[in-house]
Parts: sequence; C-alpha cells; structure tokens
Amino acid sequence: MSFTTDLESVAEPIWDDILSHPMVEALGDGTLDEEPFRYWVRQDYVYLVEYARVFATGAARAPDLDRMATFAELLESTIADEMDLHRAYAAEFGISESALAATEPSPTTRGYTDFLVRVASTGSFGDLVAALLPCMWGFNETGTRLARRGVPDDDRYADWIETYAGAEFTELTEWCKTLLDDVAADASERERERYRDRFETSARYEYRFWDAAWRQEEWSA
Repeated sequence: MSFTTDLESVAEPIWDDILSHPMVEALGDGTLDEEPFRYWVRQDYVYLVEYARVFATGAARAPDLDRMATFAELLESTIADEMDLHRAYAAEFGISESALAATEPSPTTRGYTDFLVRVASTGSFGDLVAALLPCMWGFNETGTRLARRGVPDDDRYADWIETYAGAEFTELTEWCKTLLDDVAADASERERERYRDRFETSARYEYRFWDAAWRQEEWSA
C-alpha cells in the first residue's frame, strides 16, 4: 500500500466535510451568494503569494535536479500564470487588482500560510511535500465530486469546478501524491508519522479556509 493510499483514511472524512459545507454545496449548485465567494477569492490571492514561497523553498531543498526543476516551474507558473488568472477571475466578481493586493490575511489564512512556510523552512523536504499536498488534493477532490453532480449555470462557479476537476490540475495532484509516496518510501516510521501529522494539519486548514470565507471571518481586535 502506498503512503498516500494509507493517508486516505485521514483525508476522506475531511474531504467529505468540505463537500457537505454549505458554502461548497451552494457553489456546486450555483446558488452561492457572491459576498462569501469574493471573500474567498481575496483570501486565496493572499494564500497564493505564500504558496509560491513554499514552491521556492521546495526548489531550494529538492534532493535532485528533476524535482528542483519541477518546483521551479511551479513557482514560475504560480507567479506568472496562476496569479494573473486569479486577477482576471477576481475582476469577474468586481474585485480590482489593488483590492486584491490590499487584502489583509484573515486569522485562518494567516495561520495556514504561517504553518506552510514554517514547515517548508524548518522541516525536511518530505515535511514540505506532505504539508503542500492537501491544497492540491482537496481542491481536485472537491472539483471532481462537484463536477459529477453537474456544473451550475453560473459560468463563474462552473469555471472554478471545471478548473479543479480538469485534467491539468488532476495531473498536478497526482504528481504531488507520487512525490510524497517516493519520499515516504525511504523514510523511517517516525518520519512517516510526522508527514501524516503535517498532511492532516494542512487538510484541516483546507476545511477551515472554506468555513472562514462562509463566515467572512475577521480579526476580533
């Protein structure tokens, strides 16, 4: 059994909770109010900036040239392509580039990104990959399951579902799962338990990221 197959027992209950969250259900049927999704788009932009830092750290810490090249490509793609697409997508919801750039991280966004950057900076390469995977896996699983139900009439929400259920993002997810399997194959049991912990923490943050957007979470003081 591969390590990521073993992780399914950790992941599946969290993916189920995400799919049953009222925000995700409303996104899937096209009835989601724009305000929580605007919040989500702005917070996801902040997240992507820090996500790019994790890719940069992954390139620096990669154990071989092939993996270094892949992380460098992901960094370039995130900064040059994905963030441009995110700006264009935000514009469809009336969010300007200046508004995106001025977004203050929510408590959940701050906690999640600080966790990712800390693990990437102070942990092993395996820790970094384990913490990175839930974002890809969770979005791919969410998009795929929603797509099976049928995409909504609202093109903006349909685009989100089709992007994360699509072949390109599925391929990226499978690459990251394979990478973690490869790293875990040579790891000790203690290291594998640490990878599991890193993975579960990030997966829990994935759920909380949706929930924070639904509640439009703010700092209390």
